[in-house]
Amino acid sequence: MHHLKSLLLISVVCLPTMASDLAPTGTLRATFLGDNPVQGTVDPKTGAVSGPVADIVKELARREGVPYKIIPAAGVKAVMESLKNHAADIGFLAWEAERARQVDFSGAYSLMGSTYLVPAASPIKTAADADRAGVLIGAVRANSPTIFLNEHLKNAKVKEFAAMPPVDDVQKMLASGELAAFAGNRARLVEAATQYPSLRVAQDNFTVLEQNIVVEKGDTVRLEIINRFLNDVRATSFVKDSLARAKLVGVEPAPNKNR
Repeated sequence: MHHLKSLLLISVVCLPTMASDLAPTGTLRATFLGDNPVQGTVDPKTGAVSGPVADIVKELARREGVPYKIIPAAGVKAVMESLKNHAADIGFLAWEAERARQVDFSGAYSLMGSTYLVPAASPIKTAADADRAGVLIGAVRANSPTIFLNEHLKNAKVKEFAAMPPVDDVQKMLASGELAAFAGNRARLVEAATQYPSLRVAQDNFTVLEQNIVVEKGDTVRLEIINRFLNDVRATSFVKDSLARAKLVGVEPAPNKNR
């Protein structure tokens, strides 16, 4: 009997916990696009992160019984490299086919509308109006809305920028006619339009994109933990409440399903 109890004790001790599978360093390290308000916002004074990313990471860490750290990243490549280099355990990205060949995606937690910022007097009222010959659309290189436009525009052309220009520069390019429109997520562009009465956003979206959690390619154990967590929170008002607190426009909770 004593021998049997010893074997049982060894078995329990040797079983990996969910927390160690999710956060092998003992701290859940999450990275996200630091300049994307749809994911989260970084306080310029304190560095504190708020928004959906902060709410999701905090709750996931609480359930797993580990502390957490949120790391803003400068671009999609930086998010994926952090996972590959094991500098982060999870990341946040919009789903896109090429990215899915490099990292594994969870189910979506929110859906992000993508549209155009245009001059107030522009003939572009709807997204379809922008796809005309001679129309030049500004967009940020490697961003998911930009990838979508490059794959789907038939007549208009895209001018890519290495990073999001200051809103003042975008306003000047639109006012001068250098650009007919600037593409991006609706939340970001609505925020820009509130700063300039001479700008507005198109009435509808040219696409709606998933916001997801990503893990290193082939990490099925961690992905299973995340999808199980998302199944739970999507069945409640958790994501809806998080989006409301962040006051995000054009972003909705995703349906309760995984990829």
